[in-house]
Amino acid sequence: MSIEEKFMFDIANLKKDLGIENMVVTNEDIDMLKRYNNNEFTMNEMIDNIKKSFQ
Repeated sequence: MSIEEKFMFDIANLKKDLGIENMVVTNEDIDMLKRYNNNEFTMNEMIDNIKKSFQ
């Protein structure tokens, strides 16, 4: 299984687990996680982006 396949498999499991809690993972969330996984930004930057999206 390639890294991309593994990542998408993990995302599918995450969506399923969060769906049980009535939480939805959007494509934007997945894109952000991919970018974080690729070291395109830090955890703090990701948290700041998430906070801004709720303002």
